[in-house]
Amino acid sequence: MKEDTATNEEAIRDLIDSYVNAIRNHDIEAVVSAYAPDLVAFDVVPPLRSVGAERYRKVWQEVFAMLEKPIPYDIRDLSISAGDEVAFSHSLNRNGGTMKNGRKLDLWLRWTACYRKIDGNWKITHMHASVPVDLQTGKAMAELKP
Repeated sequence: MKEDTATNEEAIRDLIDSYVNAIRNHDIEAVVSAYAPDLVAFDVVPPLRSVGAERYRKVWQEVFAMLEKPIPYDIRDLSISAGDEVAFSHSLNRNGGTMKNGRKLDLWLRWTACYRKIDGNWKITHMHASVPVDLQTGKAMAELKP
């Protein structure tokens, strides 16, 4: 049965909203529940690639251990394209906050996510977060803002 594109896009938007709220509140179970079991993630933090939702849980546990609650997290210029079984989105995402040592972080990321409908529920199956790199110096340009 072919579903309404707007309905699928709304479901993806709801998933993203829940995911962001889970990140803000250090809710590791809700964060991981947004992922398909076979998630592949390319993030700005090591490792180069994380495979599997449970394995990627460790990345979030480390982030949550480092940052005070709540984590500021904003999404800008979100674009969603959704079919009946597969969807993708891209956006500029701002996060950071206060580290437990008092240091402030403020970082804009380029974020792309792919989704698959599994047993009737949308799940994130692939994520890619990045920051631009100055090719002259090889240094990340984490200070850029939209």
